[in-house]
Amino acid sequence: MADLADRHELYEASVQDTETELEFVSETFESLTGRPLKLIREDFCGTANTACAWVRGGADHRAVAVDLDGEVLGWGRRTHFDALTDEQKQRIELIQDDVLTVDAGQFDVVLAMNFSYYLFATRATLRGYFERVREALVDDGVLFLDAFGGYDAHRELEERTEYDDFTYVWDQASFDPINHYMTCQIHFEFPDGSKLERAFEYHWRLWTLPEIQELLLEAGFGSATVYWEGTDEETGEGDGIYSPSETGDADAGWICYIVARK
Repeated sequence: MADLADRHELYEASVQDTETELEFVSETFESLTGRPLKLIREDFCGTANTACAWVRGGADHRAVAVDLDGEVLGWGRRTHFDALTDEQKQRIELIQDDVLTVDAGQFDVVLAMNFSYYLFATRATLRGYFERVREALVDDGVLFLDAFGGYDAHRELEERTEYDDFTYVWDQASFDPINHYMTCQIHFEFPDGSKLERAFEYHWRLWTLPEIQELLLEAGFGSATVYWEGTDEETGEGDGIYSPSETGDADAGWICYIVARK
C-alpha cells in the first residue's frame, strides 16, 4: 500500500481542512474590514489546494498561490488547477517563486499556514518576510498565520492519528532548547504493515507567540492579535471556535491563529 500511495493526497487528507480555514479567514476579514474578502495570496502554497478551493467558492474570488518547490506546485497544477473550470482558471495564478522576493501585486489577505514560515530561523529573516507581506497588502489588508506550541512541542515524540485507510504519524525527531531548532517529519503507515517513512521533513525554528507578535509590529503592522481556540465544556477539548485572546491555557499542545492588520 505504501508503494501505491501518493504523499500529497495523504497530506491533504490528514493535515488540511480548506473549508474550515477559509471560513475562518473570510469571516474574520469581513468582521475587521466591513467588506467581503475577494483576493488572497497563499504563501508556501504547496499543492495550492487552499487557493483553488477559494476560487471555487465564489464567482468573485481570486487567488495567487506561491511556492518555491516546482515538484509540489506541479502536482497541484495537475490535480487541483486542471480540475477547475475555464472561468475559474482565469481567477487564479500559480507562481513558482520565493515568498521573500515575489512581486505579484496587492492583496486583501495573505495566508501563511501550516507553520511554513517557521523555516525562517532568524529574527531578521522572519521580520523581512513580514515586511514584504505588509507591502503586498492593500490599505486594510490582513495577514493570517497559524502557530503551534505547548510543552509537548519541546519534546522529541511521535503522535499517531488513525484514518480509514492509513495512520498519520507526526514525528518531532529532534529539538534543541538553546536555539529552538527542530526537525519534524511526517510518516504514513498502512493496514498491510507497509510504511511511507519521511514523506515530508521540516527544519524549523519553534517560534513563540510573543516573538511572532513583536516581529509583526516591528515590521510595521498596526496590530497582531492571537485568536485562541475555545474549550468544549462537555469534552474539555477544543471547540473549533477561535476568538481574539490576550491569555491562553498552558496546554500540552495547542494551535492558534495570528491575525495581523496592516
